[in-house]
Amino acid sequence: MQNEQRLLLVDDEDRIRRLLKMYLEKEGYIIEEAADGHEAIEKALHIDYDLIVLDLMMPGIDGIEVCKQIREKKATPIIMLTAKGEEVNRVQGFEVGTDDYIVKPFSPREVVLRVKALLRRSSQATFIQPETSVKNLIVFDHLTIDNDAHRVTADGKEVNLTPKEYELLCYLAKTPDKVYDREQLLREVWHYDFFGDLRTVDTHVKRLREKLNRVSSQAAKMIVTVWGVGYKFEVENN
Repeated sequence: MQNEQRLLLVDDEDRIRRLLKMYLEKEGYIIEEAADGHEAIEKALHIDYDLIVLDLMMPGIDGIEVCKQIREKKATPIIMLTAKGEEVNRVQGFEVGTDDYIVKPFSPREVVLRVKALLRRSSQATFIQPETSVKNLIVFDHLTIDNDAHRVTADGKEVNLTPKEYELLCYLAKTPDKVYDREQLLREVWHYDFFGDLRTVDTHVKRLREKLNRVSSQAAKMIVTVWGVGYKFEVENN
């Protein structure tokens, strides 16, 4: 039985697209394809996909540039596929807004599981239920998190976050002033189905601050680096 979730597969190798399409269609997803970066950007900006599986190494416009251009307009969840597993490539992908990362060669079942996990995290916000919430709203002086609508506003202006940025913000905000080290954040925010390094947390915090700072410098300052330890969400006491 087909569901309503629509995915875009982007890879210049027809064999990989056909393989992934076969496995994902078995799970009921609606699958569309793009064979290069130009086609991917055109489709991603004009169609509201639930998730994009994006190859990094493509001729012409590579996956990094595709992701960067999509992120300027949309927060669609993105899983990056690449034959390169070096740390520099992972960090580069996360810096432009990738939500997850799979290194080739991969098992198609692994891709299916990663897709399911990322879609689940992007559509549900049950991980945060603070006792202080009213109608699932988390309200601070300069920042409001609407957990039902999956929406963040800073000083009244909406902040366009990726699913992972949203989840990281919510996780920190649910316990103001509690310090989390990077290992905790990788374990609790990225969960068992993600294999990353500690710099993954740093790049996501950096992007989250940058997005908040575009609309509210006060909101951005609420995410505080605790040097030598990790991060915390700091609320000023008036």
